[in-house]
Amino acid sequence: MELDELKQMSIADLRIKERETREEIFRLRLKLRTNQLDNPASYRKARLELARILTLVSAQRMRSANAPTG
Repeated sequence: MELDELKQMSIADLRIKERETREEIFRLRLKLRTNQLDNPASYRKARLELARILTLVSAQRMRSANAPTG
């Protein structure tokens, strides 16, 4: 998924995407360890996507925490 698409998602949507990506990483890691993964780069790509998602969630939390109230 593109970074621009991720940036436009809400925190709740990002959390859902995070859960899906973590499950995908688990499946890919299992295939990698059992030598059933055809493209090992897909494992790295999934990990990078998870890192992007977590970074965006953190940034959105910081923005909402620093937002002026009242």
